[in-house]
Formats: sequence, structure tokens, C-alpha cells
Amino acid sequence: MPPLIAKTAIGHPFLELPEVESTNIYAMEQLQANLAAHGTAFFAHSQTAGKGQHGKSWTTEPGTHLAMSVVLDSSFLSVSQQFPLSVMAALATHDLFSKYAGKETRIKWPNDIYWRDRKAGGILIENQLKGNIWQGSVVGVGINLNQVHFPLSLPNPVSLKQITGKSFHTVTAAKELCECLETHYQELKNGGFKNQFARYNKHLYKLGEEVKLKKGNIVFNCFIRGVSEEGELLVSGGLQDSFKFGEVEWVRKNEQMNIEQGTDEQKTRKR
Repeated sequence: MPPLIAKTAIGHPFLELPEVESTNIYAMEQLQANLAAHGTAFFAHSQTAGKGQHGKSWTTEPGTHLAMSVVLDSSFLSVSQQFPLSVMAALATHDLFSKYAGKETRIKWPNDIYWRDRKAGGILIENQLKGNIWQGSVVGVGINLNQVHFPLSLPNPVSLKQITGKSFHTVTAAKELCECLETHYQELKNGGFKNQFARYNKHLYKLGEEVKLKKGNIVFNCFIRGVSEEGELLVSGGLQDSFKFGEVEWVRKNEQMNIEQGTDEQKTRKR
């Protein structure tokens, strides 16, 4: 399969799918079959098995979400430079969401979109590589737009409608996101990673604040210092000074209460 070459803007063509298992799965299948050029956007009105980070599912209510994957030429990056693509996509998504939700929109490492302490969206990037050569990338974005009732299994979701009280046209929002992605993609391609990296850290969730993280079975407090250019979370006062993605988990307040209750129960049993 020859590497993709960027000839059109992101969102051209823009293909609407009534229902798919996952836009990322569909887009990757098209990429692998040489049926999707750079810039092709696949938008789904309904996803039956949306994909999140580390194999997690992305639950959506049909017709209320922005669920889209775009195919990108990433050949201008080296195989070791995968984090810049994540920064680019996170900034584009942040720009779209913050336009309507305001300054309390943040990027939670590595590339979730948060409003206050609630999750509004997420990004999943999957790459097609052949040895040390990029064949292309699929950037999947999911944003909560109009859903107001979420499953209890989701701990902290929020939608634009809940924040603003307004309803949003899903296709219009997706095309607007394509424009944001195109702007940031061109900046990255033209050597603008340093500027993007600085803005990414500026909008970082909990920057300079104390948080609880979990590594294995150990829960600890630390202060978020930022993210490195290699994509590692930088902290102070923790088990170590930096963590790779997947090495630690965030601990929310309700989860911390459950951990503490479990510890108390164990102490009681030991007595």
C-alpha cells in the first residue's frame, strides 16, 4: 500500500454513514483497502461499538453526538513522532468545543476534552505503518453534543447542550471540526509543533494542581507540571517524575472514596 499524499483539505470528501460499528474501524478498513485518500472524513449518525483508548468503548445515543474519523497523511512525521499528531488533534477539538463552552474547556492528558471535571469528548488515533514508513493515520473524534441523559456506568460525562442549553446540528459541528483540524494540520506540517505544544500545555487539565493518580495498586498525590514533547505526563511529589501513557490512571473523588472504604473494611477484617 503506497503512503498517502495530502492533496485535499480535511473534510473533502465528507461521507455520512447512517450506522457503523465504529468510525475508526470503518476508516481504517477503507485506508487499508486503498479506498480513502487524505482528508476523507467518515461521519456516523449512529455507532454501535465506538472505540476509546485502551480498548474502552465510547457509548453514544444515536443522533446526539459528533462521531467522526478522518484519514490523514502523516508521512511528514517520523515513526517516533506520534505525539505531535495527538497534540494537533486535541487542539483542534479543544478549539471547537471551547468556542461554545468557554474557557473552562481543558485537554486532559493525553487527548480527552474536559469541561470543568467532566468528560466532553475523546480522541483515538490509529496508525498504519509499514516498517519505518507511515502509510497513513486515522484520527477518530467523539464529542458529546446534545445528549442529556447518560448511562450510570459513565462516571462524569457532559454535553454541549447541558453546558449551553442549546441544541447543535451534528453534521454542521463535524464539518466545523474538519476546518479546525485542517488549520492545525497545516500548522503542524509547516513546522509549527513548538507553538502547538505550548498551547497544549496551556490548556492542560489540572495544570499546577494537586491530583490523585494510581499506578498498579498504589494511589498517590502529586502536582501536574505539564506534558513533555514525547507525550509523558510530568509531575512533582509523586512516585516518579514522569509517566508514559497507560502507566497511571486518574483517580476521581468517588473512586477515592471507594478505595478508602475498601481499605477501612480490610482493616476491620484484620482486627
